[in-house]
Formats: sequence, structure tokens, C-alpha cells
Amino acid sequence: MKVSYRPVSTPEVSYRHISTPEEASFVVKEFCQPRFTNTFHFHHGYELILIVKSAGRMYAGNKVMNYHEGEIYMFGPGLVHCFCNNSTPVGSDEIAHAIIIQFTEDFIGKDFFDNLELRKIKELMQLSEYGIKFKQTSSNVDSLFFQFRANQQMKNLILLLQILDELSFRSNESVQLLTDDSRKIRYKDADSKKLESIFKYVLENYNNQVDSKSAASLACMNEAAFCRYFKKRTTKTFSQFVNEIRISHATKLLIGTDTGISEICYACGFDNISYFNRQFKIYQGKSPREYRKAFEESNAVAPSFRPTGE
Repeated sequence: MKVSYRPVSTPEVSYRHISTPEEASFVVKEFCQPRFTNTFHFHHGYELILIVKSAGRMYAGNKVMNYHEGEIYMFGPGLVHCFCNNSTPVGSDEIAHAIIIQFTEDFIGKDFFDNLELRKIKELMQLSEYGIKFKQTSSNVDSLFFQFRANQQMKNLILLLQILDELSFRSNESVQLLTDDSRKIRYKDADSKKLESIFKYVLENYNNQVDSKSAASLACMNEAAFCRYFKKRTTKTFSQFVNEIRISHATKLLIGTDTGISEICYACGFDNISYFNRQFKIYQGKSPREYRKAFEESNAVAPSFRPTGE
């Protein structure tokens, strides 16, 4: 039983559709670089990610949300996802840091997780088909991610089982499913490249004019065909997708700054305050003013972006 541990420190590292190497039971990687490459990808196996240091937007399944350092994510087979950092000043020494574990369902033997003692872990793996965000993890869980070492196969195996066991007993309040139903959304390899260019286009221009015609040209399609393709692949219209990214940025400004609401509206690419208020309430269930007030009163950690349908 072999474990592959791969510390990474090169400035430009990207990975897409990675499967566990045949010679390894599971793979551990440490990404430490100026920023996460915003590449759409998915896996045939499972992926656990500890965000050690970074913050920005993430896309999972067909949802857009904010992510923050200290959070742990778990993605099941076939669930497309992508992390993109907040912009940093030129010359900044900010480093994006994450530890990633990838494994297949049978990495420790077929039907191993059918054993009674491991049923909770199996349930966790099934839930990960929707994508999971662990909002309140203990320092003990985080520390386990840092204990993987090369050439200690048995210890690394025990560490992974410890992490899965700890996460499988998290309270319902500390576990957030990221998508409504991942089974409705199945991507092909060709989709990743197209969606990646569209996602990047929206992220770089959401505070200005964003239009489906420009997005269609990036996907090498005419506008009508692109709109049909995008709706089929993501179960939402392109304008809904753009609004989700704009609203996710608005939530960050509302709880992280004292910027006025009208100013936030225009900073996020909306040109009408009434429309901004309506869209914000659709996605967050509260008006921008109510959202900021609720956060200030709770004096809690920044709430996560609430996916449509919750």
C-alpha cells in the first residue's frame, strides 16, 4: 500500500481531472503558490481540501460562493469545482496555501466502508457528491492535515482515516451542502475548458459590462447556441450566473467594509439599486441592509453565500 506525498511550491501549478496514480493508495499534495489557478476540474475519486491561507470565490457544481481560510471542503466523483483568489496588489507577498488529499472509494479495499464501524464515513462520502463545506472544524482536524510525511505509509493511512472519522461526526450545523443536486449536472472533459474561460471572463469583468455575446465568443459558439449550452450544463441562465458572482462579492463588501449600499451596488456591476436589492434578496433571503444588520448583531464569522434554492 503506497501513499504519494507531493509538496508543491512552484508559482504556476494547475491540475485538472486528476485520478489517483495506480501505484498509490491515495495522494496528498501541498499547494503553496501566489494564487490558485482558476481551472475547472473534476475527479473520478474523492477530494478533501484544507484552505490554509486564501480567500475568494469558488464554483461547485453550478453554485458560486465565497470561501475563506481555515475551511475544509470535500468533493465527490464528477463534481466540477474551481477556486479563484481575491485580487492582490502587484508585488504582494500573499501566498495561497492548501493541502489536498485525493482517494478512490476502494483505496483501502473493496467494500471496506460497508463495515458497521465505518458506516458514518460511507455516509460522508455519499454526501460529498453534492460537495461539502465544513464550517466549524476543530484545530485537531486541521493539525492532522499537516502530519502527512513521505515514506510513512501506514501512519499516513491512519491519518486519512482519522480525518474522515472526525469529519463524519460533525454536527449538522457545521456541515453545508454546496449544491442542490449534483446528479443533475454531469460534465465532460470538453466542458471544463469552455466553462473555465467563461468563469474567468465573468470574474474579471463582473464589476463592469458582462454580456452573453462576449461569453459566447470565448466558447466559440454563436450567442443563441451558447445560451442553450450554458443553461443545459449549469441549470441556470448566463445572467443568473453573473448575478450570483456579483451578489457573492456584495456580501463580502457588506460584512467586511462600511461602504454604503448604493456604492456597493455599482461596485458589483449593477446599474440600478432597486434591481440590486431584488436580486440580493432572491439569493440571500434578506435585503442588503438586513443582511449587514444581521451580521453585525450576531458578531459572528462571515456567513457563506447561500446557494439558490436553500
